[in-house]
Amino acid sequence: MKMAAEEPQAKKQKLEEHVRLSENVLFGMGNPLLDICAVVDKDFLDKYGLKPNDQILAEAKHKELFEELVKKFKVEYHAGGSTQNSVKVAQWMIQFPHKAATFFGCIGTDKFGEILKKKAEEAHVDAHYYEQSEEPTGTCAACITSDNRSLIANLAAANCYKKEKHLDVEKNWKLVERAKVYYIAVSLVILAKYSLACTSTKI
Repeated sequence: MKMAAEEPQAKKQKLEEHVRLSENVLFGMGNPLLDICAVVDKDFLDKYGLKPNDQILAEAKHKELFEELVKKFKVEYHAGGSTQNSVKVAQWMIQFPHKAATFFGCIGTDKFGEILKKKAEEAHVDAHYYEQSEEPTGTCAACITSDNRSLIANLAAANCYKKEKHLDVEKNWKLVERAKVYYIAVSLVILAKYSLACTSTKI
């Protein structure tokens, strides 16, 4: 019996054949925080009543922690907050075009706010922050000791987003309408009916 010379082979999809994405295709909205990361000592944890491996919201006794962390230790800054982290990862996976991911949130008019804007830009996220002066930019201190890390989040300005002063602005709403995928933090559930209104015809 004569055998077939070769088995039929399935055609392989070329890796370079992919869907072209546009700018602002992904829209994220949540609580932006500036992550401030540093290796600290036990004395620093003890001073502020911190556990080596924990995650808490800042209290009055932690008011000076963030500035002291910057002054006393070598720190790294990152654009953080759960929603902003998610769109950052999405942008990193997409690679090109830059600014495929858009992000809205509230920050303060201070040095931490300026650093946060710079870090979002470095991540190629098209961040459009509502800036106000009543509360400082939200921060999250990551205090690292050995294999542990203690997180202290101060939401501050992140809780001060004003729909009528930012989302309702025509140029900002156009970015919402341009998106195809939406990722809205549950903490902004008060704005849910507006996010649902803009996604109902696209999902």
